Amino acid sequence: MADITRRFGWRHLRSAPTAHIRHHTRGKLAHDGRGLSFWYRSLSAALSEVPVDDRELAMAFHARTADFQDVTVQATVTYRISDPAEAANRLDFSVDPDTGSWRGAPLEQIATLLTETAQQHTLDVLARTPLAAALVDGVASVRERVATGLTAEPRLPATGIDVVAVRVVAIRPEAEVERALRTPAREQIQQEADRATYERRAVAVERERAIAENELASQIELARREEQLVDQRGTNARREAEEKAAADGVRTEAAAARTVRLARAEAEAARETGGARAEAQAAWLRVHGEADPATLHALAATRLAENLPRVESITLSPDVLTGLLARLGRPEGGAGA
Repeated sequence: MADITRRFGWRHLRSAPTAHIRHHTRGKLAHDGRGLSFWYRSLSAALSEVPVDDRELAMAFHARTADFQDVTVQATVTYRISDPAEAANRLDFSVDPDTGSWRGAPLEQIATLLTETAQQHTLDVLARTPLAAALVDGVASVRERVATGLTAEPRLPATGIDVVAVRVVAIRPEAEVERALRTPAREQIQQEADRATYERRAVAVERERAIAENELASQIELARREEQLVDQRGTNARREAEEKAAADGVRTEAAAARTVRLARAEAEAARETGGARAEAQAAWLRVHGEADPATLHALAATRLAENLPRVESITLSPDVLTGLLARLGRPEGGAGA
């Protein structure tokens, strides 16, 4: 909307760059163009403001498919007014010279024209398309048909309107029909999920079986190795016992041989000792046999004296002393001495 100010009975208009202003005074065109700024009198001025920027028009309408199913079509049409003068001649874009607001509703007229034209072509396409195909490929076909139909519509160029783009957002059936259509897909998805679950369980069972078989095989192998270990331990024990017995036999034989040698040596020593003793005894007896009695008595007294305890004093009676002196005075005793 243009910006209008008042000064002493005059009006000043300042428009935006995206608005085309047409100013008529006394039936003549005084100003015509975008982004104008000028003074005018409100009583003699006729103003029109035509927007020339791109406009988005959202639309939603119902249609029926070939199998008599109601659907809702949501679309958006982008348009612009390429010929402001022609649009101002065909539609009421006049504005109040005091407020700058539109006196009519030109954009609503354009929206109605575009919506009805797009709806007509959409109904024509969907009336020949089953619901399933419309939901799968209907968006592209409807968009193409609406764009072609709007381009070929003669009223739009005559009104100075160009269609920039057409977008079909969605084609949706009724809620109950949509739920019914979703059911098979959901069932199939659920079946796939169940199948995947069963396969996963089967794989898990197979893996558990393989693990159990591996554990059993491991236990069997462990038992076999334990049996081999027991056998080896028995063999080692027998071999150790045999080696120990052999060693004990060797030690016993060595001890017996040593004992025999010792006994023989002791016997030989005893024989030699006995012989020596016998010879010594024989010599001793032979010497004593050859010695006189006095000498033997002296030796006996000497031996006796050697074996007697220590004597501190000896008391000789007169009788003993007389006998000894008498014996010592004999000639045999003198010669023996």
